[in-house]
Amino acid sequence: MSAKLRLLVFVLPLALTACEWFSDFKRQPSLWTWEPVKDSLTPSRGQPQMSVPTSGTAVAGFQVSYGAFPATIDSMAGLRNPTPASDSSLANGRKYFQINCAVCHGDRAMGDGPATRFGMPGINLTSDVTKARADGYIFGMIRNGRGLMPPYNRIEEMDRWDVVNYVRALQGVGGKTVAIGPLAAPGVTGDKVPGATTLAPQQPEPFYNPRSVLPGAQQSQPQPPQVAPVGSVPGQRALPLPAASDTSRSRPDSAVRTRPNR
Repeated sequence: MSAKLRLLVFVLPLALTACEWFSDFKRQPSLWTWEPVKDSLTPSRGQPQMSVPTSGTAVAGFQVSYGAFPATIDSMAGLRNPTPASDSSLANGRKYFQINCAVCHGDRAMGDGPATRFGMPGINLTSDVTKARADGYIFGMIRNGRGLMPPYNRIEEMDRWDVVNYVRALQGVGGKTVAIGPLAAPGVTGDKVPGATTLAPQQPEPFYNPRSVLPGAQQSQPQPPQVAPVGSVPGQRALPLPAASDTSRSRPDSAVRTRPNR
């Protein structure tokens, strides 16, 4: 084999697999939201000032997969149930159980729901096997689904814990007595159906500079947004102002152009 042919055999695979040479408006280098930069020297960008909160009460999608796999569900078995089994929690859990779960599992969670008349296998949630499951495991089954169980992410996170509490009560765990059956006749709305979402941002999220995690960078705590005092100007409402360290909304004096008088 000649020297040129050996060089071609060595270089050609590298050239075809190293990078994409051509891009257009449909295929172009970009980063998805919160995607880590592949360069080890460039961390992910932080959330913008006043953005949606990134914190949660259980686990985020990037921490635990949404895959419907046994190992994934097992990884959530250690989650602590943050919601006490109060009367309000059990009442809310009953509502979501009736809307989403009773069709297969039945009103008493014994696997005799109306869907079983059409070939759906009955899954009994009051068996000793399910009783031995952790609250986090049942939460993960609602969140991810598995096998014949579809994911029920339309049930918001805190409402899922209410469903867990209600299932525990149907199992006879905790000594709670709960009402069983539909809340109302079909078509009744109001408080008998889910209300507004609670996942919307409730408070501003501070800005964390992603470069602060680099070696040698000075660590600084995010500054909360300042609020103009109410009544400082007649008819003025309280409006959030940029923090002292936030210069993204201001320009240096050199960038301000003035128009000469004529």
